[in-house]
Amino acid sequence: MSGKITFTMVKPGAVADGNAAAILAKISEGGFKIKALKMTQLSTKQAEMFYAVHRERPFFGSLVASMTSGPIVAALLEKEDAVSAFRAYIGATNPADAEVGTIRNLYGKSIEANAVHGSDSDENAAIESAFFFSNFERF
Repeated sequence: MSGKITFTMVKPGAVADGNAAAILAKISEGGFKIKALKMTQLSTKQAEMFYAVHRERPFFGSLVASMTSGPIVAALLEKEDAVSAFRAYIGATNPADAEVGTIRNLYGKSIEANAVHGSDSDENAAIESAFFFSNFERF
């Protein structure tokens, strides 16, 4: 049985481009309830911890640099089958391959600057949500 929560981040490039509000509106239009929300900026150490699963990949350094380049908007979302529903809703990692009308199709620029992060499993949704939000910040 799939969970009811997922985690997302509006990435620094999309925030810098002024698209955070439009992306959050699109998320709400998709039937996702925002259960926690904050704007923050990741330090290098925080980004390395968050993306530790990719540490050995060749793109790790550029990913950390990108994710620390400006503020992000983090959100905890709720919906039935949240992880798979959200991943379908945001579209393919590469915006060029993303279905028309998905968030990455609308706001992404490249594989790395693809506008939003979305959890890839229920387990990671719980871990990622806990990384950004205490129980007191969830509604």
